[in-house]
Amino acid sequence: MQEQKQEDRTVLETIIDRRQFTLASAMAILSGVAITITSGCGGGSSPTAPTPAPTPAPTPAPPAAADKTAVIGSNHGHVGTITAAQLTAGGVLSLSIQGTSAHNHTVDLTAADMTSIAANQKVSKESSTDNGHSHSVTFN
Repeated sequence: MQEQKQEDRTVLETIIDRRQFTLASAMAILSGVAITITSGCGGGSSPTAPTPAPTPAPTPAPPAAADKTAVIGSNHGHVGTITAAQLTAGGVLSLSIQGTSAHNHTVDLTAADMTSIAANQKVSKESSTDNGHSHSVTFN
């Protein structure tokens, strides 16, 4: 019985020693972290470069205006093209659609029509009546 009590004390002392060792180890690790954090932020002998701020993604530029060519109904050589410069300028436009035809027609476009065409929206207009007829002119 005496031997059992002695053995129990040895086991108990071992458990206490392990606990103490674990606690001491944890404290050593934590104190090392504190030292690391302190020396990393405390302006030690090796300064660190500042972290650059993230660069925001650039906003994409709107697509450049392109020439817009009309679809002309009952066509016999007429061509209607609004240039990119005319679209950018906006305002009203009286567009000639003669093309390779022997006669001319015009299409009158308002500032609102030009804005819609520039925004790739469908705009249909009737051309002037020349040579006894007119044409349906559609953009986009």
